[in-house]
Amino acid sequence: MKKLIFLFLSLLTAGALFQACDNSKTYAEMLEDEKNAVNKFIKDNGIRIISQSEFERNDTITNLERNEYVSLSDGVYMQIVDRGTKEDETDIFATNDEICVRYVEEDIMTRDTTCFNVFLEQWGDANLLYSNPALFRYVVQGTYVYATFLEMDYYWSSVYASTSVPSGWLVALPFVYNKAHVRLIVPSKMGHQSAQQYVNPFYYDIWKFTNKPD
Repeated sequence: MKKLIFLFLSLLTAGALFQACDNSKTYAEMLEDEKNAVNKFIKDNGIRIISQSEFERNDTITNLERNEYVSLSDGVYMQIVDRGTKEDETDIFATNDEICVRYVEEDIMTRDTTCFNVFLEQWGDANLLYSNPALFRYVVQGTYVYATFLEMDYYWSSVYASTSVPSGWLVALPFVYNKAHVRLIVPSKMGHQSAQQYVNPFYYDIWKFTNKPD
C-alpha cells in the first residue's frame, strides 16, 4: 500500500510540474517537444520505422528481430508481437465487440510507467492495479471509429477517470485478431484526454486484446 500511495503522489507531482511548464510554452512549441521526444524514444530503443505500403507488402507483419514498427495513420507507430488467433470469423474484431485489454503505459516524455493493469513485479503487492482488465465497446460507423470503456481498470479510473478509449489503440485492431499482442507509440492527438491536454505522447505495450472470455 505504501508503494501505491507513493506512486500516486509521484504522478500528481509530475503532472503539476508538467502543467506549470506547459503554461510558459505555445502549443506549437509543445508539439515540437512532443515530436522530439518521440524521435528520441525511437532512436534510443533502436526502432526501425517502415511505411504502411512496405508493411502490406510484407503480409502485414513487423519483423521483431529488426525491431520494426509500421507508421500508421495520424502519427501512430505499431509493432505486432503476436497477431492473435483466427479460428473463425468471431476472432476478427468487429463493430459492437466488447474487448478486454491488458496493457502497460509509459510516458514517452519522462520514460516513467504511468498506468497498467498487468502484474509488474515492482508493484506486485498492489493487486488492485492489475486484478481486472479494462473492457470497452468497439464501434465502427463507416470511417468513424471510436470506443468507450464499459469497465475501467482500477488505475485508469483513478488517474484518468475518462471512458473514452485512446483512438491510437483502435488503429491496430483491423490488423490483428483475438488475443493479439501489440506495441504502440501514440501521439497526444490520438491519446486519452490527459495526453491531449498536455500534448504528451505515450508508449503502450498491449499484452492482449481479447474479444472472447479466456
